[in-house]
This record gives sequence, C-alpha cells and structure tokens, in this order.
Amino acid sequence: MELSWSTFLLEGINFLILVWILQRLFYKPVLAVIASRRAGIEKTLADARAMQEGAEALQAQYQSRLAEWEQERQDARKALYLEIDTERQRRLAELSGMLDQEREKARVTEQRRLEKLHLQAEQSALAQAARFAARLLSRLAGPELEVRLLDLLLAEMAALTDERREAFAQAAQLNTLEKVVVASAYPLDQGQRTSLEQALRTRFAVEPTFEYRQDSELLAGLRISLGSWVLHANLHDDLAAFAQFSHGSS
Repeated sequence: MELSWSTFLLEGINFLILVWILQRLFYKPVLAVIASRRAGIEKTLADARAMQEGAEALQAQYQSRLAEWEQERQDARKALYLEIDTERQRRLAELSGMLDQEREKARVTEQRRLEKLHLQAEQSALAQAARFAARLLSRLAGPELEVRLLDLLLAEMAALTDERREAFAQAAQLNTLEKVVVASAYPLDQGQRTSLEQALRTRFAVEPTFEYRQDSELLAGLRISLGSWVLHANLHDDLAAFAQFSHGSS
C-alpha cells in the first residue's frame, strides 16, 4: 500500500476539523459542566464543612452548657444542703431551748412540789407539836402555874420598852371611862391583885379602875386589856400565838 500524501493531508485536515468541532461543540460544554459540577461539589463540601463546623460549635456549646448545668446543679445542691443544715441547726437550737424551758419548768414544778410537801410536813409537825403542847400544858395547868405566869407577866411589864409604856398610857388616857379588865383562869387573891395593880400604876403612871374576871379558857395565866390594848401571859393565848406563828411562817 502506497502512502498517498494527499490522503494523509486530507486525514490531517479531517482530524484538525474534528478537533475543532469537538473543541467547539463538545469539549467546552463538557468543561463547563465539569466546572459547574466541581463548583457545586465544592459548594456542597463548603456547606458540609460549614454545617460540620456549626455542628461542632453546637456540640461544644452543648458540652459547655452541660458543664454549666452540672456546676449549677452542684451549686444548687450545696446551697440546698447548706440551707437544710442551717434549718436543722436552727430547729435543733429551738428544740434544745424548748427542752431547756421544759426541764426548767419541771425543775421549778418539782421544787415547788417538794417545798409544798416540806411546808405541809412542817405544818403537820407544828400542828402536832401545838396539840401536844396544848395537851401537856393543859395537864400542867393549875393555880401554881398561874402564880408563875403572873410573876412572868410582872417581869415582862417591868421590862417593857418606853414605846409600849407610852402606848399603854395613851390607851389609858383615851379610855378613861373604861376599866382595866384582868381575866385569869383561876381567882386571884388580894395580894396578887395588889401586886398587879401596883405594877400597872407604877409602870404606866395611870390611875385606872380594875375589873377582875375568871376565864377558864385561858387554862392558866392572865390577860390584861384596856380597850384595844392587850397584855397577856396565859396558856390559851400563847398556844394560839404559837399556832398562828407556825401557820404564818409556813
């Protein structure tokens, strides 16, 4: 087969025309499509990277928020525990105060109860002592005891203070129309009356009239009265004074 330069030339021209046609009609659109596809792919990749970065940012924000929530939860728990402990301490202090008050009330109540029992025991003992003394002195009462009580009364009048003497003198002046009433458990003889009247006149510088009465309730001894002024030395009044003193001291 012989090489024909004309044929080779025509084939070359045909190839160049084909290349020009391909470049003109096919290659540029294909390149444009490829470029467009590449741009789309790059945009998609850029969007994907942006979405990934956004997702990573959201994840980081979420993790940060979770950490903040955990810290806030721990802080809230600590604050709650502190508030509970503070309230518990306050309640315990309040309860302790109430218990102290109740214990103090119970102590005071018990002390008062014991004091009352002690006073009742004292009153009972004093009452028994008064009854015993009354029975004993009632048995010992007699004219001999009354003589001794008269001597005791005269001694007491001799030892009276100036104030009591002045009170009796004033009572005598205010009661000039009244008599000095002398009550005795047993009749007084003339010598006893004279001694008594002389002692009254000497000690109180008055000149009263005297009225003598017998009162068996006195048991033994005397009671001298002028108006509201009374001087006594007898078992009945002394026992009554003892009973009243024991009751008043309780």
